[in-house]
Amino acid sequence: MAATWGGGRAMEGVGPAFGVLGPVTAWDGCGNSIGLKGPRHRSVLARLIVARGRVVPVSRLVEDLWADDPPADAVGAVRTFVAALRRALEPDRPPRGPARLLVTDGPGYALRAETDAVDAWRFEQTVAATTPPTEDATVRLEEALGWWRGPAYAEFADQPWARAESRRLAELRLHAVELRAETLLALGRADRAAADLRAHSAEHPWRENAWRLLALALYRTGRQADALDVLRRARAQLAEQLGIDPGPALRLLEADILHQADHLGQALGHPAGRVWEQVTAAYDRTVAPDARARLESTAGLLRNLAVTGGSGLPAARQHRVAAIAAAEELGDPELTARVIGAYDVPAAWTRLDDPEQTARVVAAAERTLTALPAEGHEPAKARLLATIALESRGTPLARGPQAARQAEEIARRLDDPALLAFALNAAFMQCFDRTGLAPRRDEIGAELVALSARHGLATFEILGHLVRLQARCALGDFTAADRHAAAANALAARHEAPLVGVFTGWYAALRLDATGRAPVAEVEAAYRGSATLLDGAGMPGLAHGLLPLALLCLRVRHALPLHFDPHTDWGPYGPWARPLLLLDQDHRPEAAEALRATPDPPRDLLQEALWCLTARAALALGDRHTMTRAHTALIPATHELAGAGSGLLTLGPVSGHLADLADALGRTRERFDETRRRTGE
Repeated sequence: MAATWGGGRAMEGVGPAFGVLGPVTAWDGCGNSIGLKGPRHRSVLARLIVARGRVVPVSRLVEDLWADDPPADAVGAVRTFVAALRRALEPDRPPRGPARLLVTDGPGYALRAETDAVDAWRFEQTVAATTPPTEDATVRLEEALGWWRGPAYAEFADQPWARAESRRLAELRLHAVELRAETLLALGRADRAAADLRAHSAEHPWRENAWRLLALALYRTGRQADALDVLRRARAQLAEQLGIDPGPALRLLEADILHQADHLGQALGHPAGRVWEQVTAAYDRTVAPDARARLESTAGLLRNLAVTGGSGLPAARQHRVAAIAAAEELGDPELTARVIGAYDVPAAWTRLDDPEQTARVVAAAERTLTALPAEGHEPAKARLLATIALESRGTPLARGPQAARQAEEIARRLDDPALLAFALNAAFMQCFDRTGLAPRRDEIGAELVALSARHGLATFEILGHLVRLQARCALGDFTAADRHAAAANALAARHEAPLVGVFTGWYAALRLDATGRAPVAEVEAAYRGSATLLDGAGMPGLAHGLLPLALLCLRVRHALPLHFDPHTDWGPYGPWARPLLLLDQDHRPEAAEALRATPDPPRDLLQEALWCLTARAALALGDRHTMTRAHTALIPATHELAGAGSGLLTLGPVSGHLADLADALGRTRERFDETRRRTGE
């Protein structure tokens, strides 16, 4: 028996058909409209269709139909509506015979309709099945788009229970329009695609893919100027309406059109891009908007986004906090633990990019750790502990090292390579409780490299090479550091990890500096060139104040005038730079006061360098107390290069600074003893 969609299109099936791609309606097997009585009846039917065959309790129907003001006999009213719908939908059902379509199940009702019986469900199925660019695919999309009679769930689209589904279907329709255009382009029918896309892009100016397809269609019809004009209008519309710049796809297309790239005349898109669009579209159609699986999928996506460079890292941090908050709202500590622990993004730098966001992550991890059952869930607990340790780096709190040790113990006991790599990253971040720990960090890096290479953990293998690069720099072994830089670069190229180039680029400048064979001006130029690598990298914890600090270390090491612009932004390094800058201007009293206010350096990759800057100021001012503090702090790092453990800059051998301190302290002691002898004290 043939049922029909609006517009006379036939569908093979049995029983009534339902339409929600417009006003909610139903048709009988002959295509005639079924009388559904009043809006409450249609509302019940629509609510059951939204549930996609799942049972909707009567109490939920009452809540959805009347919100906060149900009538006294709301439950009875719902049952009346259901009874009327059953009579309308199954007029031939015998009296007291069981309903086959709108059934009672436990505490509520469900609509047991086939996929083909609901226009929205059949629309999703058609779009999902349209993958190869064939003529048949174009015909199927044309037919499916013709089923739309207005906004999905039109009269109920603003109801809370229908809003998400209505918006999802509207998004799917826009995707289908663009998919049809892609199919037409792939079949060489650019004129037809351009005609369809003009109205589509005008009505939906925020859809960058619509602008991209229209520009490409125009270019393929020989209208290069029109194509570029479309892209300029897209840029203006996006800026005016959303306050954003065009994304990479539009920017790349504009460049390709200007250069008349050969591939623009070929089939649309890169295979990876097509697969991505198809899979994400299928995911959006298949997975319910409120499904918990979306949070876990998001967490995995954010992990990948964080290593892409550009705006990816700050965006990943921001959305990570939102995902954690959403998971906590659901009150499921196991889900929250998975969302937090999935973000095992390797970290090579010890200063935080966003301390406020980090504090929120640590607090959520601690709450989740407490909420998990005492027994079991060991991998989840280890990931939470590793997260706490990673995000507590650079602080003097005991919790960070403790969490790192616990995470590593669990990971080794479970013999889980990926978990152990994450825990070793945490151990590395907590390996700064004193100076001179480069050998220990080198051991961690070596284990990370070996473990990750065995088990295909590419991002942690890169991290291991960066950790070893830093450690070998600190130990003055630049031959080994060169090997690790080359290995990190090779892996980064293979696995599309552009942020690695920031660290290896800075290492190249440090290498030039540390050899001492290049003029100071050339080294300064190299550092300034390296600083440009940080533009747009999304790592403010690394970038802020780094270039001035590198130049300060270079000039101090070569005993050159410091001469910095008074408006220089020293970022977090201001307290250690200020005494030396004041001394350079011959402001000794102010320099002495600034030195007394200088705190101990944070426990991170630059603590040896900052202690050495403190030592230079103390030596110049004859501040015995500060010289003693610096000498004591630097003794464990006797055999290291100050600052080189960062892989970014250096103040030369720590031993030289210690010798100067020891000499000054010795001379001070001798003068003190001589004074005591002369005065007879």
